[in-house]
Amino acid sequence: MSRPAERPRGGLWRSEIVRAVLNGHSVLGIAFAAVIYIVCLSGTLSVFVRDFQRWEQPAAPTFPVASDAAIGRAVVEMGSRAGTDKNFYVLLPSDDFPRLLLSSGNDADDEAWYADANGHLAMRAKSPWTDFLVDLHTRLHLPQTLGRFLVGLTGVALLSSLISGILAHPRIFRDAFYLRLGGSLRLEQADLHNRLGVWPLPFHIIVSLTGALLGLSTVIVGILALLLFRGDSQQIYALLAPPQAKEDARPAPMPDVATLIAVARDRAPGAQLRQIEVSHWSRRDMRLELSASRRRLIAQQDNITFDATGRIVAEKHPAGLTVGERILGALGRLHFGWFGGMAVRIAYGLLGLALCVVTASGITIWLARRRDKGRAAPGWERLWAAISWGQPVAIATTVLLALLLHGRMPDGTLVAVWVTVTLLSAIIASALTASSAADLASAGRIATGVLLLASAGIHATQFMHGATDFAGFVVDGVIVITAIGLLRSSWPRGLL
Repeated sequence: MSRPAERPRGGLWRSEIVRAVLNGHSVLGIAFAAVIYIVCLSGTLSVFVRDFQRWEQPAAPTFPVASDAAIGRAVVEMGSRAGTDKNFYVLLPSDDFPRLLLSSGNDADDEAWYADANGHLAMRAKSPWTDFLVDLHTRLHLPQTLGRFLVGLTGVALLSSLISGILAHPRIFRDAFYLRLGGSLRLEQADLHNRLGVWPLPFHIIVSLTGALLGLSTVIVGILALLLFRGDSQQIYALLAPPQAKEDARPAPMPDVATLIAVARDRAPGAQLRQIEVSHWSRRDMRLELSASRRRLIAQQDNITFDATGRIVAEKHPAGLTVGERILGALGRLHFGWFGGMAVRIAYGLLGLALCVVTASGITIWLARRRDKGRAAPGWERLWAAISWGQPVAIATTVLLALLLHGRMPDGTLVAVWVTVTLLSAIIASALTASSAADLASAGRIATGVLLLASAGIHATQFMHGATDFAGFVVDGVIVITAIGLLRSSWPRGLL
């Protein structure tokens, strides 16, 4: 395809402005490239969190719908285990996650259970690799506040890079379907970088903006509190959450949960109950909040809160929500693609991979440009290959280890392995001065493919006996196809 003729540019697209923006775009990309890449890669996988949870425990009780009586029975059993001081959460069965999951939180001494169709707690819920993946994406396994802030800052950097990239390339929309393949590596990578940056641009902006808002939410709340309530952040949260009960630890009989669920269904016709949050079970200050979603609406729009006597103390429905509440409720689901079913998740996964390619190719282009100008940096080229393909190797290693040591891993094992493989990749790349970046990238693809094949084999032979969830076979199949694709792209010709 021929490139359209060049036209003289003026105004915003003057050459000096374009050059300055391009320099800023390069600086942003270089400064944040590794973190952006890790966040994008882990985020792409995190779209399928519920699928991975089902894959890690394919024998857990699976059913599409739970009766109100079964849900109520499960809440009572979980309440007796969680005690009076902890909150616990109930995720109700749905098309995307046909299980009844109850969790008492995220601390080390908390626990999670799958209930059966009768509402009895039947199996401990353990998904160590999925938990590892989520923490990698949301806080990079750093302390909670610091990690979330850094991830939010990464979202800001990514959004800024997208905007500056558009401004730095006046022809980027005109050349949207212009792709030079098979020639110069730099030109090929540049066209791929620009095309994958433009075609899914709305998606890139949505995930970077929502990611920045989610990651920096604590900072945003703090600023609003300083401006509006003299630094009292609790007043900001009070605007968004149901009113908290005055503390009263005296024991109290609990209302019939099944009856409360029936009341909630009657008050939100057309809505599908998704989640229940219970605080201070069996105390007088107990609160039970039910959340529901509606078709064609991204955010959970219905929330009904009951007290210990079964009285409704707070209630919100779509007609009464402010614009801010709608946006806040949609952030997480819009960021991860947790709406619209499997079709949306697949689309998010493919678009997320495109964003990973954009990030990786950006640094490759910068390094190739240096080489073309006679200022090659082979050490940095090898290091970037170790990052861009070392991360899939590190993540695939954690998958294999999680399967081999399922239920027998000390806390922090997967994090330690991920850090170790990441560092080893960088060290090996620095030491192998006789190898090119292309050689290291090829080795990374082969290693990732082998690790994934081994993981799928172990899962199919050791985890799928007595499985009640077909999703395990589907995920194994996707892993095998991915592994074969990686191997075929790098294996010496004639061997595969």
